[in-house]
Amino acid sequence: MSEQLPQNIFILAGQSNMAGRGGVVNNTKNGIASWDGIVPVQCQPNPSILRLSASLTWVQAHEPLHADIDYNKTNGVGPGMSFANAILTKVPNFGSIGLVPCAMGGTSISEWAKGGFLYDQLVRRTQFALQRGGVIRAMLWYQGESDTQIREDADAYKGRLDRFFIDLRADLGYPTLPIIQVALASGEGPYVEIVRNAQLGINLPNVQCVDAKGLPLEPDRVHLTTPAQVQLGQVLTDAFLQSLPSPIHIANNSCRRFSNLMFHFLIGPLLRFVLFIVPFT
Repeated sequence: MSEQLPQNIFILAGQSNMAGRGGVVNNTKNGIASWDGIVPVQCQPNPSILRLSASLTWVQAHEPLHADIDYNKTNGVGPGMSFANAILTKVPNFGSIGLVPCAMGGTSISEWAKGGFLYDQLVRRTQFALQRGGVIRAMLWYQGESDTQIREDADAYKGRLDRFFIDLRADLGYPTLPIIQVALASGEGPYVEIVRNAQLGINLPNVQCVDAKGLPLEPDRVHLTTPAQVQLGQVLTDAFLQSLPSPIHIANNSCRRFSNLMFHFLIGPLLRFVLFIVPFT
């Protein structure tokens, strides 16, 4: 049986909230992290959604998407499957989707700089994904929590992120590569707002931003819960689809925010997975 190849390719890159920690909890007795195994309907496998494995083979995608990429960590639900399923729901004739997981938990923006392992792996995996057809449609980027710990890193974040995006586009030969980044919902240190302001202030062409601030977090107060990851994936979908040539256009690169989240997540467990996007106005 020949390997199925995707028509539309998306890069998933960044650190742990892109790799996915939804449903991952630490055992308070032994400190060992484990995933609860709960996969919402919005993240279920679909024959039209593939992932590029660590061995560079296209396989049917399923959670956790980064299990063989971020292999030293315990992975759970991330935004990738929700994103891909939402595209196919909203645009049934979109074509097959190939997700290229590249995220690595606990990594700083300086570790993603050109010449490093993470950068080289991202470029190598993306180039391989494109070898046998398919079109790269966008990179989804969610990173920055590790850069909130030291003031110097937070202050340098915007310049380093700009450089990373510019270098990546050049090395992929795609100077207008669409990038949708996520502004932080949390951080590992006291300088979250400095990094968030840097993310919100990125003004490169074809770079959009969605804002995860306010989304529910796991007990560690850093990682998004499973329902939050589902909602984030759907918002990333809306951002991507509105960037396509159609009657609906993105007005500018301003950051899309989640609003009324407290309402959505306090109305009880019956609505745990009924996740609506409320436009910021």
